Amino acid sequence: MARTNGGFLADFQKFVLQGNVIDLAVAVVIGGAFGKIVESFVGDIITPALLGPALKAAGVDGIEKLSANGIKYGVFLSTVINFLVIAFVIFLVIRAFEKAKKRLSRHEAVEVAAPDPTIVAQERTVAALDRLSSALETRSL
Repeated sequence: MARTNGGFLADFQKFVLQGNVIDLAVAVVIGGAFGKIVESFVGDIITPALLGPALKAAGVDGIEKLSANGIKYGVFLSTVINFLVIAFVIFLVIRAFEKAKKRLSRHEAVEVAAPDPTIVAQERTVAALDRLSSALETRSL
């Protein structure tokens, strides 16, 4: 029993082809790539440069080898640093978007608040003509 209009497969195709799903898929792929970049940044730059002296004092070669009683807290610390870097970058991006949004709304408000000078001149001319015509009408009565 096949349905020609609608049905599960048609609904699924409609769902998959919506713009929001495609945007989400792109965001997930870019987020995964960004996560790998941050992981490399923390593992290859931050850990050796900033945590190198502490790791040497602890007698280990890498942060992933830090452990106590089988608990690998070095891996956890690396994951926390990854999270903090990603959170900081997201914070910066959102802050930049909010600034741009405020600037755009102020710019639009200025455009709305400043009337067109030709329209203002026309309104003044019409008002002057109305006053003149009403003055002429009162004199002739």
